[in-house]
Amino acid sequence: MIHPSALVDPQAEVGENVDIGPYTVIEKRVSIGEGTKIGPHIVVREGTQIGKRCQIFQFSSIGEAPQAVAYRGEPTLLQVGDHNIIREYVTLHRGSVKGGGKTVLGNENFIMAYSHIAHDCQVGNHVVMANGATLGGHILIEDHAIIGGLAAIHQFCRIGTHAILSGLTGVSQDVPPYMMAAGSRAKLYGLNSIGLKRHQFSEQEIKALKKAYRIIFRSGLTLEKALKAVEEDDIFQIPKVQHLLQFIRHSKRGICR
Repeated sequence: MIHPSALVDPQAEVGENVDIGPYTVIEKRVSIGEGTKIGPHIVVREGTQIGKRCQIFQFSSIGEAPQAVAYRGEPTLLQVGDHNIIREYVTLHRGSVKGGGKTVLGNENFIMAYSHIAHDCQVGNHVVMANGATLGGHILIEDHAIIGGLAAIHQFCRIGTHAILSGLTGVSQDVPPYMMAAGSRAKLYGLNSIGLKRHQFSEQEIKALKKAYRIIFRSGLTLEKALKAVEEDDIFQIPKVQHLLQFIRHSKRGICR
């Protein structure tokens, strides 16, 4: 149902069983998948693609122009997948031309009130962002990561899969997969063991990741020597350990430790 007070551009593509609340604005070049519910007082700007069965709560700004100095009004995109929950006052910005032109939010994410996802971010699936969490531009968030309330992540950083950041964490370097990080300048505090158990990681996988953590971050070896030591250990046969090393080796901003 589309409320009579909503303003929906004739060029917008609205799927079946979509609810659009009062005083909401849907601009041209917007597509909304079936079963999605868009609350009152929301603006969905042109260039936004929203998937199926999402819930977007009041006063959110979806697909606004990027806060990038070099942006000159070029047509860019925001892609939102299926089954996302986007709470009150969330801001999701489109991409910028220099950043590839596209911001992506995957499937089944929970984006809590006042959170911000900036231009050219790539957010995976099953990610949780607690109230007021903020992503600068060009950030990669892998699947199942949890970002605590009021955490702030510097542009171009990466957050690995199943990592968890505490509230008020300031991130200026990459946070490796499976780890816990906290602090005004994020530091690692071991493996996210509880989260891994909840996601049915085997005891063998958790033990291997704990050993890899100790070798890489607590042995006193240089990073390159530590990575080589893990590669020469039997734990390197575990695919999740391989992903951890691959993530670290591809870091451009450095790894928080």
